[in-house]
Amino acid sequence: MKLTNLASLDPQITASGRKGLSGCSNLDREIWAEFQENPDTVGYESQLLIDQLAQQDHDIDGLSSESIPNVLLPNFFAENATATVQVRVKQSFFRKAVLSSYENRCCMTGLSDPRLLIASHIVPWSKDEHNRLNPGNGLCLSALHDKAYDRGLLSVTPDFIVRVSPQLQACETSPFAREYLLGLEGTSIQLPKKFAPVREFLEHHYTKIFLA
Repeated sequence: MKLTNLASLDPQITASGRKGLSGCSNLDREIWAEFQENPDTVGYESQLLIDQLAQQDHDIDGLSSESIPNVLLPNFFAENATATVQVRVKQSFFRKAVLSSYENRCCMTGLSDPRLLIASHIVPWSKDEHNRLNPGNGLCLSALHDKAYDRGLLSVTPDFIVRVSPQLQACETSPFAREYLLGLEGTSIQLPKKFAPVREFLEHHYTKIFLA
């Protein structure tokens, strides 16, 4: 019931015709506002609490940051062991939030094996510290499409249309590339059930990172 109280504050949910519950309290509004304004802090603190609970209740082991193999998390430099643990906890929260929003499916191809999926940042981790854990700064992509997106060979416009870099179009002629990369040009991504990608973030990637 508490979650459905919070759902009543989510514009993406209410825009779909769903309303949540009407008993939303002032505290619910404060929590929602804090998450919207400080996703990095709130996401990190939330994951720490879940990790602590998972040590006591093994039924929720799958929600712990320790449950995600390192290979599924990006490699970011951390200056010491404490910072390394902190980064891993944050990455775990972001991954679970993004994959859950997209129902564990690549938004470009529909691939649905979590072992092959990456929570890809739209605005890179290094460029926007405030929105590192904001699910609206994420796309669920296959490992291949994540790499292409990260390198600017693929992008998504603010209208959620996939664009393929002319550089990729010029050098790739294999049947595989034509079907799974070049063939994405002009298609629409599958939007998530919650936490839609923020248009300003998509605009940043499309104008600053995409190799047009």
